[in-house]
Amino acid sequence: MTIRHWAFAAAAGALATSGAQAADLPIAPEPVDYVRVCDAQGTGFFYIPGTETCLRVGGRVRAEFRVRDFADNGNTNWGTRGGDATTFRARGYVRLDARTETEYGLLRTYVDTWITSDTGAGIGASVILWDAFVQLGGFTAGRTGSFYDFYTGDAWGSLIDQGFADQHTTLFGYTAAFGNGMSASVSVEDGVQRRGNISGTFTYNETVLGSDLNNDGDTADTAVGITSTAIYGGHKLPDFVANLRVDQGWGSAQIMGALHLVNADDFSFTGVTPGAPDFTSTFTQRVDDSAIGWAVGAGVTFNLPMIAAGDSISFQAAYANGAVKYVSSNLATDAVATSATNISTATAWGVGGGFTHFWTPMWSTSASASYASLDVTGTRYDVDQIGAQGNLVWHPVGGLDIGVEVEYLNENFGAGGTDDDDLVALFRVQRTF
Repeated sequence: MTIRHWAFAAAAGALATSGAQAADLPIAPEPVDYVRVCDAQGTGFFYIPGTETCLRVGGRVRAEFRVRDFADNGNTNWGTRGGDATTFRARGYVRLDARTETEYGLLRTYVDTWITSDTGAGIGASVILWDAFVQLGGFTAGRTGSFYDFYTGDAWGSLIDQGFADQHTTLFGYTAAFGNGMSASVSVEDGVQRRGNISGTFTYNETVLGSDLNNDGDTADTAVGITSTAIYGGHKLPDFVANLRVDQGWGSAQIMGALHLVNADDFSFTGVTPGAPDFTSTFTQRVDDSAIGWAVGAGVTFNLPMIAAGDSISFQAAYANGAVKYVSSNLATDAVATSATNISTATAWGVGGGFTHFWTPMWSTSASASYASLDVTGTRYDVDQIGAQGNLVWHPVGGLDIGVEVEYLNENFGAGGTDDDDLVALFRVQRTF
């Protein structure tokens, strides 16, 4: 074979080899839809791939060591053999915030779930749906903080409520913004979340009533001083809430009001009572009455950056008739039954405030104090409450809090009631992300 023939053969072989290799090359993949940052909604938001919805995934982990009720040796924790004087708590928070801009305004969906394990729970845990709501424009539907609540305290208040109105509930509401930080809101809210007790003291004379109330075979007994706590009747009407609010650079302020149905139902009694030793059966008395309770309040928070970044001070006052938990979550009695056909609503008022101060960017102190008074027509359910909380917190890195808090509540009841002092302390490590 000539040199020329060899050259043609080599060229043909090279072409054949390169053609086979080209046929074996993989097909180029489709472009990957990488996650995009959604700056318009704030830090931490990203677009859900394939959508125009921005999502933020966040949460918190908290661990606490608690020392309970060491002010009063007669209580059921520190001062008794069976009480849990020290306890532990671990809690995880899962928070999802999804937002989409629409022609009707911002569509937002928010979920905040708490998973808690306390001393004695073993590997078990309780789950609380703290928030779950949908917002579109000015409308809100779902579980969130009551539109009545404004200032709920500066301290943690982990063991004892801080003495202010503070309730997450299910509601349907609307907020209208007027510009310059001014807004007005109205809502209908789950009234069961704000119920206290309905209490009553009765004297029964079977001869007068003509019935055998204690089922002992006669109608001649008299029972005096029977005292009981009634169960609220059915949820007939929701609570109606409204507020007027301003949020500006100097701080924020709000005035608010609420209407609440006080609806009595059956009282159940049992046991031996003074003056009637054979009154030992359980019986029921219906109290056929209801009333409209109401509450009003006002609060203000001032930002104090001239002292230190993050500093603030707040004040709040409230008054209620038949809706005492709008004054303080610690109050317990909405009304007292004075007869089988009448209830008398309780009145309550409260004042309080608190502050947060950053000694340095890494150290802060928060404190809250409150006073509330409940008047239940001169009964043993009358109470004056004084509460205070304070903490010292170290912030070594962003989102990490390590600190201690002391909380105190004094309850001074009317004649026949049992006064109480609660003093507790806790150590907390908390990471928010």
